[in-house]
Amino acid sequence: MKVKKNDTVLVLTGKDNGKTGKVLRALPGDNRVVVDGVNVQKKHKKARSAQETSGIVEQAGPIDASNVLVICPVCGKATRVSYAVVDGKKVRICKKCKMSLDVKAESKKPAKKATAKKASKKKSTVEEA
Repeated sequence: MKVKKNDTVLVLTGKDNGKTGKVLRALPGDNRVVVDGVNVQKKHKKARSAQETSGIVEQAGPIDASNVLVICPVCGKATRVSYAVVDGKKVRICKKCKMSLDVKAESKKPAKKATAKKASKKKSTVEEA
């Protein structure tokens, strides 16, 4: 499937035509995606315990993946997706600007700052003793 979780997409058809949103879930088995704020459905929820409240909950329903276009994070345009092999990995490429669509995923790797702080605290306690 050419659409992945956390992609920003443009809806092409249906009652939400022209809306953009973030993909919350990708369902490749059904070729469907759940987009935030698109195909909103109301679900009646019954309280299962005394602490819970009953009510009508709105949730985003799935739409077909062929009805959305990925918005390129580099050029900002809705584009089709092609593939290329870079450094032995298959990556998604924007058809318009020829840049990688997987740039966000690579740049969001968490930095290991927490371990550096712990190490500095241990050194200060050793110096005091």
